[in-house]
Amino acid sequence: MTALPLPPVPEPYHLPFHYGALHNIGVDYLVSPGPCRDLLAKRHPGLAVALFDGMACVSLNYQLYFAQYPGGGGITQEVEINVIAHPQFAEDRLPELNYGQYARGYDQTKLLGIARMHVLCDNPLAIDAGRRLYAEPKRAGWFDAVMPSLNAPSVRERWSVSCRRASLGPEGLSRHDGELFAVEADLVGLTPEGVDNTPITGYGTDEEGRLLAGPLNVHQQYRFYALDDRSAARVRLSLGERSEVAAEDGEAEEVVGDLDRLVGNAPAAGVWTYQSPPVAAHHRPYYVR
Repeated sequence: MTALPLPPVPEPYHLPFHYGALHNIGVDYLVSPGPCRDLLAKRHPGLAVALFDGMACVSLNYQLYFAQYPGGGGITQEVEINVIAHPQFAEDRLPELNYGQYARGYDQTKLLGIARMHVLCDNPLAIDAGRRLYAEPKRAGWFDAVMPSLNAPSVRERWSVSCRRASLGPEGLSRHDGELFAVEADLVGLTPEGVDNTPITGYGTDEEGRLLAGPLNVHQQYRFYALDDRSAARVRLSLGERSEVAAEDGEAEEVVGDLDRLVGNAPAAGVWTYQSPPVAAHHRPYYVR
């Protein structure tokens, strides 16, 4: 068997890409596998849908991250819409897992990964890097987000993310009216558990149809919230009006339509969060005299 070459790393990029800080919430839905199989065959034909007790898993993943460069720094927000999947040839190499075991990191083959269906991002450089390095289906979007913060102690374990339509042009990213979707999670009073579920394998399919995988390592534990029939109501997904979105942007309408087909009214099965710990604090002043 001939060894495969490594995917190229085009200029001006360098790998690995180091995050200076990361704030992250993911919401998982257990859904009927049929629509996931249909979309996966269209977007990533080298992958097969992972099944957990006969159900597929769709994951929405919001990230706010900071990166430092030689000339300064950059802040990026993005949302991934993923189907949990594995390479088709790897069926007999995977352990049999239920969703709870998967979420807690029991799969150490790391063949189970996120097949990116859509990625929306507010940083033109990150959009270009995601497309060229990892074959992500990445396009412009912008976000209104509220999340727990040590700088606003009254906001406790409540997250809300609104993803809105944007476009890229010669002047950079342009924001437009119209919400594509929004996720709200009220986790106050729920007890999380620390889980070691990284590296996370992210799958992409390039323009030549080649399947590639890129691992993401997060160097501390995630907080995982397992949801039951009662606590699932703590998470709400709302979709924008498809006809209004379609009138403005056919590609954006595809995002809304795919989410509707994949998730629909399914309740959330689990939530996982990660927030980088602070590295410094500027304290309260005092009078000298």
